[in-house]
Amino acid sequence: MHIANTPNKNLTLRPVMNTYMKAILMALLGISTMAYAQTGKSTYTPKLYNPYANAAHDLDSVMAKAKAENKHVLVQVGGNWCSWCTRMHQFINANGDLKRALNMDYVVYHLNYSSENSNTALLAKYRHPERFGFPVLLVLDAEGTLLHTQDTTLLEDGAGYSKPKILEMIRQWTVRALKGMQ
Repeated sequence: MHIANTPNKNLTLRPVMNTYMKAILMALLGISTMAYAQTGKSTYTPKLYNPYANAAHDLDSVMAKAKAENKHVLVQVGGNWCSWCTRMHQFINANGDLKRALNMDYVVYHLNYSSENSNTALLAKYRHPERFGFPVLLVLDAEGTLLHTQDTTLLEDGAGYSKPKILEMIRQWTVRALKGMQ
């Protein structure tokens, strides 16, 4: 038996396997395209949190903007892994009253908490809000002083969020509301 003349079974199967793999990939692509076409909605979710951001630097910029606009800062702490974080963001943005109220009185920042970057030092500065779970909201004044930590489970309603509860929380911590208390 001469080894050099023995056919390699793997070499003769490669073209067949490549053809099957291409067919499978094309079928999957076709299915995902049809699913998008039927629903009219993309399954893509924008990334709210940047695990590689310098959050302390970003917050300094956000606070400067809040000071110039006479607003407070609303920090939503969470991560791209957190379905309730995405749900809250989508709920507020889909509701015109909530979005207007929030934009009128706050500068919003999404502070990352994930395995890539848990922002431990920054969260320690704000008394470990992660103890409430995610998302958790922080209300800061324009100087960075923590005014309020909001456990968002108290803003839930069933499998979503409550518009009246969120609106009330937003209104209670505005610059105007706190000046009225002095």
